[in-house]
Amino acid sequence: MTIQFSDFSFKYWALEQPTLKNINLTINQGEKVVIIGPSGSGKSTLGHCLNGLIPHAIKGDTTGSLTINGNDTAKLDLHECTNMVGTVLQDTDGQFVGLSIGEDIAFALENQMVEQHEMHSIVKQTAEMLDLDTMLELSPFDLSGGQKQRVSLAGVMVDDVDILLFDEPLASLDPQTGKQAIEIIDQLHRDTGKTVVIIEHRLEDVLHRHVDRIILMNKGEIVADTTPDALIASPLLQQHGIREPLYISALKAAGCEVTEQDKPAYFSTLDVEKFAPQLSHWFAQSTPKQPVANGEALLTLENVGYSYDGERQTLSDISFTINKGEFVSVLGKNGSGKSTLTRLIMGVLEADTGSMTFNGEDLANMSIFERAQKIGIVLQNPNHMISHHMIFDEIASGLRNRGMSESEIEQRVHKVLKLCGLYRMRHWPIEALSYGQKKRVTIATILVLEPELLILDEPTAGQDYHHYTQMMSFIRELNETLGITILIISHDMHLVLEYTQRAIVIADSQCLADQAVNQIFSQPQLLEKANLNVTSLYTLGKTLGIENTDEFIRCFIEHEAQAK
Repeated sequence: MTIQFSDFSFKYWALEQPTLKNINLTINQGEKVVIIGPSGSGKSTLGHCLNGLIPHAIKGDTTGSLTINGNDTAKLDLHECTNMVGTVLQDTDGQFVGLSIGEDIAFALENQMVEQHEMHSIVKQTAEMLDLDTMLELSPFDLSGGQKQRVSLAGVMVDDVDILLFDEPLASLDPQTGKQAIEIIDQLHRDTGKTVVIIEHRLEDVLHRHVDRIILMNKGEIVADTTPDALIASPLLQQHGIREPLYISALKAAGCEVTEQDKPAYFSTLDVEKFAPQLSHWFAQSTPKQPVANGEALLTLENVGYSYDGERQTLSDISFTINKGEFVSVLGKNGSGKSTLTRLIMGVLEADTGSMTFNGEDLANMSIFERAQKIGIVLQNPNHMISHHMIFDEIASGLRNRGMSESEIEQRVHKVLKLCGLYRMRHWPIEALSYGQKKRVTIATILVLEPELLILDEPTAGQDYHHYTQMMSFIRELNETLGITILIISHDMHLVLEYTQRAIVIADSQCLADQAVNQIFSQPQLLEKANLNVTSLYTLGKTLGIENTDEFIRCFIEHEAQAK
């Protein structure tokens, strides 16, 4: 099935400017194409056009044409479009239709009137592929973000459509599950010959398997339509705020010049030997950094355990200490208990066993309100935290709850608005902000309360590299200049590598490790247990024959920190 955009433009009725401008693009039957671009580039809108949401469910003005297999999509109805294009959405909650996982996966098969025994067999096989076979009776809404994404993937995999559209399929997945998802999509593509279109921020993760072409979009236009090798070798990724593969960043850090002929898009095709002398020289020039002495304990967990149902342990015997002024991450797979840990610290949940102290004081003796005065928590989705219409009121809400005078509130809110780069928007409504700006508002709302510890749950989820780099540089600044202790809960390996000094690894309810980040990322067996992957930095170091790969990784981390 050939997809053909011809001089295609689209403008949402609510906006003055078109979101898509003069798109000319052909995707041939059986191709596997990746669409990348910064937030607001129009890539998701392009996806909505493909699956028929535009113009059939989302209204706006269209010029030019979009045909699928010669059929003008504007003349088809939504049902006819979805019979050709199956979609896995980034917002998984909006996609569920079944009361259980099994029902949800079977939904498309029921519509196709597949016989019951055959349906059971297909659902079981698909569920096993995605590690969902033990959860078929559970409700999709009771799952973690990554598990929900797998259910959506399963729901579309059983559907008999010619084109598969994946809109940021890796957004909520831990590295190992993300890798498996890319392998499953690749296998699906090879086995069925279906046309596959992937819209994604995480380019290196998508390039775990071969793709035919990459389409780079910016400001509603196609900037590049080329091969992965040509794009990786070009300066376009940096120019448009897209993260390049880590091994490419390491080659550039060592002063290597990478060309299209080096086949740089996949580590397996790159001739590392060609760059070995330069890389080895660069590594030899680096000087080991002296370890910083441990500071004074701020938050201490001792033998903390928790179970939601009294049977299955979500967390078991968790112990660690966060010292004042540290920048630490908690790493782990989807459903490992990372978010449960946050709820226990907040006081929303009460631990079954063990103790937690903050500045030497038992947290069990503090109410949720009292804890919130000292510990600020920024949730993954800013929309779950925002409760006011105007930015100023949202940031001022915590101070008003404390009974502070309006003149003092204004002074403190203005100060934090300037700190967060939001001062010019102080009279704006929340609705006028982008997702990343809303994230800053939630951070400002916490910062104005002057917490001693700031916990961020998946701070980079849903943000492109450019915006997340801006935000994380700001968080690092808070840590270094204001001395705020930062704890990040994440499964974004790149984030942890670039910004945190120490990582606590949690998997299967246990604390598996508590070490310097570069040491953790040099232990493949440990990472596998936690559903994490070794990074391409580790693979590069190993290929070069470097024994102390943790030092090679540290060398890169320090170079990146200086560059930023």
